Amino acid sequence: MSAASAPVGRRRSRGLAGPLWQRAVLPSYVFVVLAVTLVPIIVMIVYSLNQAPNQRLSFSWHGFTTEWYRRLFEIPDLTSALVTSLEIAALSTVIAVAIGTPAALALTRYRFRGRGVGDLVILADIAAPSVVVGASLLGLFVYLGVSRGFGTILIAHVAFNVAFVVIVLQARLRDIDPSLAEAARDLGSSPFQAFWLVTVPVIYPAILSAALLAAALSIDDFIITSFVAGQTLTFPLWVYGSVKVGIPPQVFAMGTLIFAAGVLIALAGVVSARRSEPRT
Repeated sequence: MSAASAPVGRRRSRGLAGPLWQRAVLPSYVFVVLAVTLVPIIVMIVYSLNQAPNQRLSFSWHGFTTEWYRRLFEIPDLTSALVTSLEIAALSTVIAVAIGTPAALALTRYRFRGRGVGDLVILADIAAPSVVVGASLLGLFVYLGVSRGFGTILIAHVAFNVAFVVIVLQARLRDIDPSLAEAARDLGSSPFQAFWLVTVPVIYPAILSAALLAAALSIDDFIITSFVAGQTLTFPLWVYGSVKVGIPPQVFAMGTLIFAAGVLIALAGVVSARRSEPRT
């Protein structure tokens, strides 16, 4: 009797633990993650609509206003820093996708000497602390005698964005049947035509996702940029410097607009990917 009842008891305990895990632990964990992620963004949005009597950000509520959105580009240095960040993000994303797409294809589809080293370098670039990457790039530029500025920031952003583009595209390419491109070759397509007309449309959602990730990382980066920026100011560097004298409310307004633009682009990417699924 005891031997027969032991498995039943274990089954009952697992049955009770399962619903408890689903009802309490998992929802609580998800709530904490969402709170940690969203609360700072909500604070930024709310206080971008707060009055600031001395034109410096205040976390005491002084009344609702949209003034800072109307005066968004009133501070020339801040506007210039934002434009610089957007330019670097756009250029580094295009270059990283152009380099990372064929690199991901080569590392996924072909076997060649040095392939393992290539995968290791990509993973090391992602795993390395930003301080290490920034210091190493600074040392390289100083050794080569390159003056730091817009160009060195762009090179640095391309360097770390390529790794993320390759990783994202590799995950998609592993799920694609290589025979699709081979069939196109058998039907008379050149290697470039097979790549452009067959492979690219299939991996387009992954390319878009990689590009969005690269752009977000570029706009957001502070640590690596601070090592290689020289006298050039990006949006994160300008905000960090303004902390010492008081952050203007326009910073939160710009941050809110950047966040909204990112959400809209991400939603557009999801819709585009879902619409392309039946065709693929």
